[in-house]
Amino acid sequence: MSARTLQDLGALTPPEHLFLATLDSGAYHQCGDGSLPPAGDTTRAIRAALLRLLLLGGPEVPRLHEKGLRLRGAWLTGTLDLEGCTALRGVALADCRFEGPLVLQSAGIDTLNLNGSVLPGLAARRLETRGGVSLLGAEITGAIDLRGAQLGGDLVLDGCAVTQPGGTAFDAAYIVTRGDLTLRGSRISGTVKVAGARLTGDLILTGSTLDHAGEFALDAAGVKVAGDVVLRAVRITGEAKFTGARVSGDFQLDNGTFDAPEANAITLNRAVIDGALFLRDGAKVNGTLSLAGAYAGTIVDEPTSWPKPGHLLLNRFLYGGFIGSPVDAPTRLDWLSRQAPGQSNENFWPQPYEQLSTVLSEMGHRDDARRVLFEKERLQRRTRQARASRKLTRAALQLKDTLLLVTVGYGLHPLLAFVWLALLWLVGVGLLDAVQVEGQLRPNSPVLLRAPEWVLCGVPASQELYLPSVNLRRSGLAAPGQSQIDCFLQQPEAGPFPKFNKWVYSLEAVVPGLEAGQRDYWSPDTRHGLGYAAKIFEYVQRITGLALGVLALAGFSGLVKSK
Repeated sequence: MSARTLQDLGALTPPEHLFLATLDSGAYHQCGDGSLPPAGDTTRAIRAALLRLLLLGGPEVPRLHEKGLRLRGAWLTGTLDLEGCTALRGVALADCRFEGPLVLQSAGIDTLNLNGSVLPGLAARRLETRGGVSLLGAEITGAIDLRGAQLGGDLVLDGCAVTQPGGTAFDAAYIVTRGDLTLRGSRISGTVKVAGARLTGDLILTGSTLDHAGEFALDAAGVKVAGDVVLRAVRITGEAKFTGARVSGDFQLDNGTFDAPEANAITLNRAVIDGALFLRDGAKVNGTLSLAGAYAGTIVDEPTSWPKPGHLLLNRFLYGGFIGSPVDAPTRLDWLSRQAPGQSNENFWPQPYEQLSTVLSEMGHRDDARRVLFEKERLQRRTRQARASRKLTRAALQLKDTLLLVTVGYGLHPLLAFVWLALLWLVGVGLLDAVQVEGQLRPNSPVLLRAPEWVLCGVPASQELYLPSVNLRRSGLAAPGQSQIDCFLQQPEAGPFPKFNKWVYSLEAVVPGLEAGQRDYWSPDTRHGLGYAAKIFEYVQRITGLALGVLALAGFSGLVKSK
């Protein structure tokens, strides 16, 4: 049964008498030299029951100073159990050694200061304070349980050491603070939980070491931080989870080491970071960095801090831009190549490429953005081919994708089609030039082909030819070695006939709908081999020109890209 009066405690020890004598001073009462005492030091022993009585008050119980209970360097015997109690004063037990755990479950106090103290555990679930809680440099050989606590100030665990191997060392899940939660330079063996916490200030773990290999070393799922999350220079062995976190400021991972080789070293799935995501200055991620479905205002990173290939998850990750980071396509494509869609039983994620391209384009790097989309098309089409179960289907996809690649660059370089059109045009010009030199042209008019002047030009001048149309025999018109077309062009009847233009003729064949009249009057002579080849190539030009024109139009309109 708890003591309600001083008489219930029995005889006071000399250290307790000294403590009560200075109770109304408002200053720290210092036991011995005020340093941390060894366990069992009776010269500095004060019973936890006395402290409880002073905090709760009662008949003939000395009244605490308005500044609260202040004690330094004491050996506190027994267990200070204030579960469900309300103390209107602050509790400051600095550099004290506790024999039993401190119990503050569902308690209400003004402030709590355990700086430099050593205790076997702190059970303070649903604790309510008007001010902050401080454990600067404290050493806890059990667990700290502040789950569901509501604090009116900061929660400070800077430089503390907490040991609870294989379990939860620090549980601040669903805690609400009106300030920061800081663990600067702390050493914690076991899981740190701040899942569902609501912090008005920052979450700071700068320089801390969290060790829980093979398990969650830091569980901050659903945490809401009105300021920054600072994990600079931390060393976390085990998984760090921030799934669904909401951070109004920056998320800083600079110079940190995150070690979970067989798991997600850092999980930020569905997290929202209004500020910047920092990953630079020697940060090392030995494991998977998962940003699936997350959002960050900006990214500040460097390649040396990226996880290894196969350990990056970026599907549905949205971000606004890059600051102080590489923005060239080769470097950023290396970043995307480290993704591991296989972890989600998927073959390829197009969204990260689309997102990167959009950001680079908005930043003014349009050529790099186009290169990213080109790589996305290449990889997506290759994945589609690999998924095809039938060889014939796979071959058809390969053929189609190859044609789209070389003609319009998967729709991203539609001007490439005009290069092919120009090449077709020039090849046609060269072939027609050879046809013209060899005299293997003829008029493209049935009437003219039956005319005497054309027929007689096909016969040497030394021979005669009977012309049924005029019922006469006439001598040929062709000079020795002269082609029929050359002979015809020398005749007066050929004067009004349009001259042959190889440039325009080839252009008519290449450009669909272009009618300049050359093909209406001239045609390669298919009675000869070169002329026959030129006629066949003309058909190739017309079909290919039409196809390239359609592909170019589709490329400009975006119809060629993979969906």
